Amino acid sequence: MSTSDDGRFGDPEAPRSLEARLRALGEELAVPAPPPADVARAVRARLQDGRAARSRARWRPSPRVAAAVVAALMAVLLGATPQGRAAVVSVLRFAGVEIDVGGAGPLPTRAPGPLPSERRVTLEEARRTVRFPIVVPAVLGEPVDVRIADGGRVVTLRWPGIRLDEFDGTLGVVWHKELGGPWPEQVSAVGGWWIRQPHGVSYVPSGGGTPREERAAGPTLIWQHGLVGLRLEGPDDRAEAVRIALSVR
Repeated sequence: MSTSDDGRFGDPEAPRSLEARLRALGEELAVPAPPPADVARAVRARLQDGRAARSRARWRPSPRVAAAVVAALMAVLLGATPQGRAAVVSVLRFAGVEIDVGGAGPLPTRAPGPLPSERRVTLEEARRTVRFPIVVPAVLGEPVDVRIADGGRVVTLRWPGIRLDEFDGTLGVVWHKELGGPWPEQVSAVGGWWIRQPHGVSYVPSGGGTPREERAAGPTLIWQHGLVGLRLEGPDDRAEAVRIALSVR
């Protein structure tokens, strides 16, 4: 193999020659070193700056966290006075149901009207018509009355003193409820919410707009079974409502 003039290929003296050249260049470019004390101070300052930067990066909240903190502080400040408490209205949206807590007016007194285009059908006809699976609580048996409404958006099953509304829980808001306190109770057994007090409930039409058919509702259990949203009204006892909900098939 041939060797170039600068000794980069095959010349055993090339490494020593290169080292000598680098040393000579280093001597030409030599810069006076700082005193040891200055080096130590510079290193400590750099380390402190690095720790401070890492600390700021570690604890800098995301926009979502910052918004949550602000909301929590506002709730505390508003709740500190009677005027503030009166101004706080919380909204819970779950399985097609929107619940306003804290801003409820008097309960509706008029008799409940039918839902849009509501009609009586058999259970088999309802199952053929709607796009979601209809479930029935095994402990209640076959419903005595079955109705579909709003083009199959809602199915209502009835037993004496009990009403079970079923709807696609992946849709937007289907029902709107207005409560005074207390806040609904979370029910881990079915992954839902128990509203123990009487409250106003309105149906939100499929085309949107203002809720309609407002009426007074009694204690209600809201939960989701697969893709189906359900609201069970009638049982006054939470344990009984949960027993019914756990038996849906």
